[in-house]
Amino acid sequence: MIDHALWLFAMCLVLGSGVGLLAGMLGIGGGLVVVPALVWLLPRAGIDSELVMHIALATSLASIVLTSGSSARNHIKLGNVDFSIVKSLAPGVIIGGLGGSIIAELVPTELLPKIFAVIVLLLALQMLVSMRISGQRPLPGPVKTVCSGGVIGVVSSLAGIGGGSLTVPYLSWHGVEMRRAIGCASLSGALIAVAGMVGFITAGVGDEALPAMSIGYVYLPALVGIVMTSMVTTRYGAALVSRLPTMTLKKIFAVFLLVISTKMFLG
Repeated sequence: MIDHALWLFAMCLVLGSGVGLLAGMLGIGGGLVVVPALVWLLPRAGIDSELVMHIALATSLASIVLTSGSSARNHIKLGNVDFSIVKSLAPGVIIGGLGGSIIAELVPTELLPKIFAVIVLLLALQMLVSMRISGQRPLPGPVKTVCSGGVIGVVSSLAGIGGGSLTVPYLSWHGVEMRRAIGCASLSGALIAVAGMVGFITAGVGDEALPAMSIGYVYLPALVGIVMTSMVTTRYGAALVSRLPTMTLKKIFAVFLLVISTKMFLG
């Protein structure tokens, strides 16, 4: 089992390198790559197939806590975070993040990959057509904002992502300037990831089928491997933005996500 854990750790070092580069270049959430990659890697590391999707989602969210937290800190320093907006979204995204982990525990295991696949399919289509939503509508009242945050939180937790792909268009639709929308989304994403991670950890506590070195459904060898390299390569990905055709790469990546989501949906 130790050999399996070491092998997975090494694979996740490579995975984290790619995730960091893509996140830096394309501004995508790492969960879109981490979850399907772990779904493929975990069974090869001897993880029970009944646990694979839960571990993949939980470990992805745990990695996003650190990456989104780092991104949010940078945006705060740059003045890109409007705390009044984050405060209005926070109750909804936190409840939604927890709710997503509860739903994941309740639905049949074989349905989780299909739910993930549908979410990724929709996000990939949005990325492919490069939709830019903007408007001058004010943010809705507290109740509607909390409900919107709840939907974002549930969907993000079920997909193991930070929710930037949902939060940024939502804020842009309500007239929030793009830099502030991205900054607010990064902090909101960290809140979603923390809530979802806590939910998955709580749900997995006491499950004797989980592998050693797990905290609930979070598998530490995978988490440490991903974070160690992704936190480093993100800066290199950001440096490549001005040298590479980012929009072309984004469309290629969207097509890749379409293939992945179709494969996961069909099983």
